[in-house]
Amino acid sequence: AVKISWRDAEAYAAWLSRTDGAFYRLPTDAEWVAAAGSRFKDEPIAAAPSANPSRLWLARYEQESARRAAADPGAQPAGHFGVNENGLADLAGNVWEWTSTCYRRLALDTGAETVNCGVRVVEGRHRGYMTDFIRDPRSGGCAVGTPPENLGFRLVREENAWIAWRGALGRLFAGPAS
Repeated sequence: AVKISWRDAEAYAAWLSRTDGAFYRLPTDAEWVAAAGSRFKDEPIAAAPSANPSRLWLARYEQESARRAAADPGAQPAGHFGVNENGLADLAGNVWEWTSTCYRRLALDTGAETVNCGVRVVEGRHRGYMTDFIRDPRSGGCAVGTPPENLGFRLVREENAWIAWRGALGRLFAGPAS
């Protein structure tokens, strides 16, 4: 399924958890990268002209634009991109998958970190960042960098549902982190 927002994916995970009795959730960015194995590519910028941040950004933009020009925007049938060494199909295909990880920005001059959970990490052919309510990034969907072609998701099923439920409830009632 494509044209799924992060909010849609979260709602589906909650519904499936209630229906099935197991606990389902979106993977973290780190879990997705580990599951993708050799298919994960967050390439370093190939011939960055200097350490100047604006030149690095331009080099990254050119690299992403070249990838986008070669991309096939249509969602492909299940299995089209094959199975990786972890036995998972279609990772890093042309459907970017929502993760539970919030966008983080670190100011190099001060070391201050900004966390924005209205923007989430999406993983596909490369790492991207997308506003959580966007369903179709091709319609101008507020992406940081080159937007993904399609948005979808896969879920993690927790083996020990009671521990997962207890942890989720604890986070829910703990209030905002200080």
